[in-house]
Formats: sequence, C-alpha cells, structure tokens
Amino acid sequence: MSVNNAANIAHVLTEALPYIKRYRGKTIVIKYGGNAMVDESLKNGFARDVVLMKLVGINPVVVHGGGPQIGKHLEKLGKPSRFVEGLRVTDSETMDVVEMVLGGLVNKEIVNLINRQGGSAVGLSGKDGDLIRARKLTLTRNTPEPDAPEIIDIGHVGEVASIDASVINMLVSGDFIPVIAPVGVGEDGQSYNINADLVAGKLAETLRAEKLMLLTNTAGVLDKQGKLLARLNAKQASTLIEDGTIYGGMLPKVRCALDAVQGGVAAAHIVDGRVPHAVLLELLTDQGVGTLIEG
Repeated sequence: MSVNNAANIAHVLTEALPYIKRYRGKTIVIKYGGNAMVDESLKNGFARDVVLMKLVGINPVVVHGGGPQIGKHLEKLGKPSRFVEGLRVTDSETMDVVEMVLGGLVNKEIVNLINRQGGSAVGLSGKDGDLIRARKLTLTRNTPEPDAPEIIDIGHVGEVASIDASVINMLVSGDFIPVIAPVGVGEDGQSYNINADLVAGKLAETLRAEKLMLLTNTAGVLDKQGKLLARLNAKQASTLIEDGTIYGGMLPKVRCALDAVQGGVAAAHIVDGRVPHAVLLELLTDQGVGTLIEG
C-alpha cells in the first residue's frame, strides 16, 4: 500500500469518528430495496455496512421490500401482476406467494448475507411476536357523484395499525440485527402485504430511532432542474410537494420521511442505493449520497 493510499484511509477513518461517537447506542432504521437488493456487489456491500455499524455500537434495524421477486414467482405460476395506484392487487393466492417470498426467500437471503459478513442477523415477519398489527387498506376513487366515491378493494393490502417493538428491542439489546419482512396481521387474523417504506417509517417512530434511511434507485430528491437537493427541512419538502417538484414514485417516500420526522425521528435520509456503501457514506461522512430531511 502506498503512503498516499494509507493517508486517504486514515482521513476517511478520522472523518467518520465524530459520526460514530454521535450515533453510538442509537437506532438507525434502514429500508432496503431497489438495485441494492439485486446487484451482487451492492448486496455484499450493504451487508458489510450493516455489520460495521453494529460493531461500532450503532444499532441497525433493516426492513426490506421484494416487489420484483414477488412478480417473478407469480409469473412462474402463470398469475399476472395487477396494480392499482402503484399497489399490488393481492388476493388470497397472491398473499400466499407474498408471504413465501418476503418472509422466506428474500428475508433469509438478507439474513444469510449479513451473517456471512460476520454479523448476527435474525429474520422476522411482521407477524412474529405480534410485531405489526395491520388494517385493511381501502382505496377510494372520485366519481361524478361527489357524495358516492367508488371504493376499490385491492385484497390483502394493509397499512400499519400499530407496532409492538418489544421483540425488536430484545434482539437489539442482545447484539442481533433484526431483518423484517413487511407483512402484518389484522384483527381478523388475515395476513396483509404492507408497503416497506411505510413499515420502516412507522417502526422508526415507534423505536424513537435517530434516523430513517430509505434506499432508492435515484440520487435523492431533485429540484426542477434535476439538481440534487442535499438537505431539506419539513417546510421546504412540503412546499416542493405542493408545487409539483416532488411527484411520482418519490412522492410516497418523501411523505413517509416527513411523517417520520414529524413523529419524533430526528432525521430521515433518501439514499441512492446504487452507490457502493451508500449507507455508510450517508451516515459517516460529511458529504453523503442522498437527501437529508429534517423537522
């Protein structure tokens, strides 16, 4: 190793030190998805990042998605995927596939990745330990008669009713890394598929996490000229939603981040998961690789 390379490594470590001190003992909830879940190099890099966080005293809690994997398995069964307003229509047969893919295949792959990098991860479904209580999500669509909106039934799609984080706290205090599949159970005993961003946001609120990190396939929140907005407060983010700067797939992520910071989370980050070691770069360096949203 050259002296220059060694000096660069030393500089990185000294830059990270104050952040490690600041976040030591704090909980960071990470929504893991997008390219970071598909590309082998990014997958291994994410696992190493999470293990390093735990080793220096930071407590990562991972919530993962798995939409593309669900779609592939449904395709193998000859069952088409249908979406309404971006939400997967989930009948009983589709829900069985969702539980198998999220709670089984995807969850256990992430657990295995983290454990192979030297961590101690434990996989959970939101049904385990009564972690996520769900209620059925209903969509309404305006009709020509304003007093009679159309109610759209999209099946076993839910929203978070409540979270009992006692099992998470037990795992974190035991030096484990929880990895959570976003499936909840309703009062009726039915399983519900819940958007992973929403689960991560509500879990961050419940745990009083220091940060919520949402991994995406974009650089972060962009202005009308396509330039990255590295830092936003809640008022600025709300204004950008109202004037249409934030729209499409970024809109629910920003709303999730806003709900989290308004619910007591210190800060939320929308992070470019296509960048190697994006989690550590956003958490432990001055520059970061996404958009920070604060209250």
